[in-house]
Amino acid sequence: MKLSAAHQITAVNPDQWNQLQGADNPFLRYEFLHALERHEAVAPETGWLPQHLLLWEDDQLIAAAPAYLKQHSWGEFVFDFAWAQAYERHGLDYYPKLVIGVPFSPVNGPRMLLHPDKPAGELRNALATGAMRLTEQLGLSSAHWLFHSPADQKALLRNDYLHRTGCQFHWHNPGYTDFDAFLGGMSAKKRKNIRRERRLVASAGIILEVIHGHETDGALWSAMHRFYSNTFEAHGNLPLISRECFMEMAQALGDQMILFVAKRAETPVAGAICFRDANTLYGRYWGADEEIDGLHFETCYYQGIEYCIQHGLTRFEPGAQGEHKIARGFLPTLTHSAHYLVDPQFRQAVDHFLDRERPAVAGYAEALRAEAPFRIEVLETLP
Repeated sequence: MKLSAAHQITAVNPDQWNQLQGADNPFLRYEFLHALERHEAVAPETGWLPQHLLLWEDDQLIAAAPAYLKQHSWGEFVFDFAWAQAYERHGLDYYPKLVIGVPFSPVNGPRMLLHPDKPAGELRNALATGAMRLTEQLGLSSAHWLFHSPADQKALLRNDYLHRTGCQFHWHNPGYTDFDAFLGGMSAKKRKNIRRERRLVASAGIILEVIHGHETDGALWSAMHRFYSNTFEAHGNLPLISRECFMEMAQALGDQMILFVAKRAETPVAGAICFRDANTLYGRYWGADEEIDGLHFETCYYQGIEYCIQHGLTRFEPGAQGEHKIARGFLPTLTHSAHYLVDPQFRQAVDHFLDRERPAVAGYAEALRAEAPFRIEVLETLP
């Protein structure tokens, strides 16, 4: 086996990449990653230099991981700004660093893509140790695997990466027949609040439409990109994904990309961009041209929940952070990342910090779970 690093995903044959286990995840499809690079959302100018890890056996790609040299910590959602500041105070460079994950997307899933006919344990160990060696060879400060799967985590911890946890809010589907069945497990007050929010949207003359990627057109993407840009700019961020990039993703991913579009008299006024795999819906981007009571909750949460129920999806990840999601049926869920720091003193300091942070995060999640809107006998049946 031989490990290499590619500065662009076009160094790999698309079919070889997509045949790897895990590449059915929409964020790990060759087409998704290629669109980000081709339209320069991911580029040296934005602080994301592709450095994809590729494991070869002769000319056959047998494992891979989407990786980037980063000049900052934006767009990752595992916050290490304090670590970077500590390096700076000691006259050391924290950037560039190696990040293995999905750009701009705090989505959970595999980060190690594996050939289905090769020994998974060996491949994972090779990728884990290979990232460490590459970090040292390039003179980087550190390597970071973000939002990885439990199977990836076992390999990373075996290879002495440091373990960090975070907290998101996910919705779980135990087999609801419809939205009313979902509400039926809640307390009367919480159920009433959600129905009131939905009525506010309907009374404003808003109709919601579900549109899959291959069903979109340029006019709709002009509106959706405007919504996306409005939200990013309102929070002082740059909307790096272009309209053309979204359009390319939509045509390539087809029904793995879902738009929830809010319309008044056939005119889009708001929308949410989501992705899906066989089991999970992932909420990514939202925006609107006007403020309407309840519209954010309807477009970003309730439409997604209905979609999951109708299509038999078991989980809905609506994005990072947001304690307000609890009242709408999303439960605190631990997320995981793994970190390798080259400097032994900083590694020890971060290790001590994480030993204190992990129980604090677990306690936070446990306390918030107690605030869930479900009746206790229902809550006990949910993950």
